[in-house]
Amino acid sequence: MKVGTKSLLFGAHQFILHPVLVAFAWWRLYGFPFDPRLWIAFIVHDWGYWGKGDMDGAEGETHVLLGARIMRIFGSQWEAFTRHHSRFYSRIDGARPSRLCYADKLALCLESPAFYLFRTRLTGELAEYMDLSANGKYSCQEYMHRSIDRPAGWFDAVKCFTVKFVAKHYRI
Repeated sequence: MKVGTKSLLFGAHQFILHPVLVAFAWWRLYGFPFDPRLWIAFIVHDWGYWGKGDMDGAEGETHVLLGARIMRIFGSQWEAFTRHHSRFYSRIDGARPSRLCYADKLALCLESPAFYLFRTRLTGELAEYMDLSANGKYSCQEYMHRSIDRPAGWFDAVKCFTVKFVAKHYRI
């Protein structure tokens, strides 16, 4: 079973837990999400990880396309909203990340560290994420006073980076 599929079944993007955390993060940032289309976006935005062999490599980066295609049923603005939850696709399209991006990122900060690390170890995601951080793709070393070569230190650094990133950008 590929890592993207495992992520949706029991990892970082678990198909029940992650959308609920995104909804809570949205509520904290923007108020209660009354629009039912938001709830659908929370659920489907990461479904494109299904069958992907990596999370943040060439294959995994395309995960946003499936959710965007699904949300197209509500119009092009909802397609773009879902597509631009990815900073990668926002850069490609010359667009600002959508509000979904910031709620999606903040959802990580609502996770139990031990439970998140347990799940992502099982899926193989943790090794990929830590490797990418160590190699500079998602460097968060500046936010830690200790090494990020251990999972707990890495998770703390990512949470700190994420909180600062979201606080700086979420008001769009």
